[in-house]
Amino acid sequence: MTSNTTNNRLSLTRFAWLSVAAAILTIVLKAVAYLLTNSVGLLSDALESLVNLIGALMALAMLAIAARPADKNHAFGHEKAEYFSSGFEGTLILVAAVSIAVAAIQRLIAPVNIGQIALGLGVSIAASVVNLFVALVLLKAGKRYHSVTLEANAQHLLTDVWTSAGVLVGVGAVALTGWQRLDPIVALIVAANIVRTGAGVVRKSVLGLMDTALPVEEQEAIQQVLEQHGQADVQFHALRTRQAGARRFVSFHVIVPGAWTVHCGHQLIERIEADLRRVLPNVTVSTHLESMDDPASWSDLSLDRPAAASVDPPTAPQQSSDKPADVPTRQQ
Repeated sequence: MTSNTTNNRLSLTRFAWLSVAAAILTIVLKAVAYLLTNSVGLLSDALESLVNLIGALMALAMLAIAARPADKNHAFGHEKAEYFSSGFEGTLILVAAVSIAVAAIQRLIAPVNIGQIALGLGVSIAASVVNLFVALVLLKAGKRYHSVTLEANAQHLLTDVWTSAGVLVGVGAVALTGWQRLDPIVALIVAANIVRTGAGVVRKSVLGLMDTALPVEEQEAIQQVLEQHGQADVQFHALRTRQAGARRFVSFHVIVPGAWTVHCGHQLIERIEADLRRVLPNVTVSTHLESMDDPASWSDLSLDRPAAASVDPPTAPQQSSDKPADVPTRQQ
């Protein structure tokens, strides 16, 4: 990773600081709303904001680590650190959901009157507006800079906004109907929604750590580039993709006629890799040049390549007048 790329990734920590500030502010606002109303629904909202704060701090640390350049012990970079952040945050979300459910069940068994509803709802609405603004900023930045950490943080904040909306509905329903158990019932619904969100965040982090292939639309973009360069005497196979945070990895084999020179094959590969970098941001491309005339080329497909029974010693290439002097260009 170049120094410019490293600086760009490190600059993303400013968005994590924004998330930290928003979490602190919303915790204070929602805690005040809970103290004013004594609503377990608003308490659940405040607890989720506490999770937001811890997640934002974790995101801050992991973004700083992910921005580090590749080194001797991490030759492929540090981008996977972002998945630790999302996995940690997802786990915290699940813990918060259990805490909310326990508190709600206790209130369901022994209802408690809710007071100063109007003032408490007003404070909670203010906190939701803060979360909505920050979530939209983080979501835009996450998509622009291809940061899974910022996108996960943004989605969590958006979920918090919808959760707050549900809580406000529950507390408002209590004010209208006088049925106190509506508050813990809504809190249980909120807890279930948080479980769904937390499970989704954890799942995404696990998929990243397991080197899951790139999204279908990105794989299609890769195939289109290869098709543009494919000819009767140029073929491709063993295509593999994976993603580590914002960094994408693509590898494949390029099969060319055995009569081609190394220079000729290398020029073709350079052209293909340049086109791939144009259609995919933050991509590292690894290619392997193979001879169409060598039977071993057609069996070299799996991760664990079978051992060859025998390998012919290399021979000096025979010069011929029909050997391509330059990379053939595809006729459009």
